[in-house]
Amino acid sequence: MASQQPQSKSTDEYRTLYKTYLEHCNAHDFEAMRTFYASPLLVNDKPITPEEVTSSFQPMIDAFPDWHWNLRNLTIEGDYLSLLFKVTGTHKGDFRGYKATGRKIETSQFTLYHVVDGKFAQVWDLVDFETLISQIK
Repeated sequence: MASQQPQSKSTDEYRTLYKTYLEHCNAHDFEAMRTFYASPLLVNDKPITPEEVTSSFQPMIDAFPDWHWNLRNLTIEGDYLSLLFKVTGTHKGDFRGYKATGRKIETSQFTLYHVVDGKFAQVWDLVDFETLISQIK
């Protein structure tokens, strides 16, 4: 008799979960975003609360109020979601010591999520800030 492994969600269920989350991200709806996170959540291997995660987005939104994640690729393997984004926005507030320029930016972001019990339990994230900064200098 074969042992039964816990069933992971289907690829379609994970795709729907992520696309719903992304809609909240692009609406900058931090309250709704928090409902997708386990507590605590590991971000780049550091445990933080869902509130800390969403508050970390605030400086980006303050500096780039139209910050938008454009999904270029979503790959699902088991309980892991790998994403590639083109990120866009307009520099309308101070960011990392740079005053607002009004310039439009475009950069890349890679994120890997581990989903446990329907929540994002681990996230590894890399944004190409070097390219972003070069566009607002």
